[in-house]
Amino acid sequence: MKTSERNFIGYGQNVPNPNWPKKARLAINFVINVEEGSEYSPLLGDEKSESGLSEVPGGRHKKNQRDLAIESIYEYGSRVGFWRITRLLENYNMPYTFFVCALTLLQNKEICSYIKNSSNDICCHGYRWEEHYRLNKIKEKNQIKKAFDLIFKLTNKKAKGWYCRYAPSENTRNLLVENGNFLYDSDSYNDELPYWVKVKKKKHLIIPYSLDTNDVHFKLPSGFSGATQFYEYVCDSINYLYKEGIHQPKLLNIGLHPRLIGRPGRVVAIEKIIQHINSLKKIWVCRREDIANHWINNFYE
Repeated sequence: MKTSERNFIGYGQNVPNPNWPKKARLAINFVINVEEGSEYSPLLGDEKSESGLSEVPGGRHKKNQRDLAIESIYEYGSRVGFWRITRLLENYNMPYTFFVCALTLLQNKEICSYIKNSSNDICCHGYRWEEHYRLNKIKEKNQIKKAFDLIFKLTNKKAKGWYCRYAPSENTRNLLVENGNFLYDSDSYNDELPYWVKVKKKKHLIIPYSLDTNDVHFKLPSGFSGATQFYEYVCDSINYLYKEGIHQPKLLNIGLHPRLIGRPGRVVAIEKIIQHINSLKKIWVCRREDIANHWINNFYE
């Protein structure tokens, strides 16, 4: 990539007022990452077992050897954590977005049915939970199509957005626009508001995601050690953005993984965050599809 292809400026000092609904000073989007059952496993033909985003570091097993500990930790996410998180959000009438790896829906028909019947939207998180930057262009194109088609087949919902595992390839965005089914992608961490880019001479919407207000830090050696740290960090972020929002409203993403935040000692942080949100009057808690439609309707230049 040439340096000239990167945008270091963004909105700069001319940050637009997003004019969120109801004059909200901050938009918040909860994201539930549904990945369990699509991770690396010899059972799915992979030479390695999964080693990421788990209670313990993986990668110690031999080639083609299953890591039964990692497998069971991921199963906790689909068996227990998913239901604990969705029940909590539903109890407080909080809208949210599913980041769905398509293969997970085949692995768990109960979760598939829940997502199908939910009023919440889907952002496609890949066919599997795999690194797209490792795929060649032809395979990546096929995986994007397979993911969108399978999600639609199983839920009768069109995934309006796209988000890779951690990072896209240099071909991903072109392939998404070429596919033609997506309103936006979230393969970016560089802003606190949506923005437009030009891809294949077409305007393409980016809704940035966040990794700081995200439960991934529970698995990092230097990350959050408990629910209080996560709660305090997210609420400090909310408070500062809410103060800024008097003049410059922004977007805050809160990323959740059932196998991580779904543990009882951690999920209490989400309940405290929700209670804090509810104590503030001008916050728009929304789905990602709502953000996309708002930006398309109001900021399509």
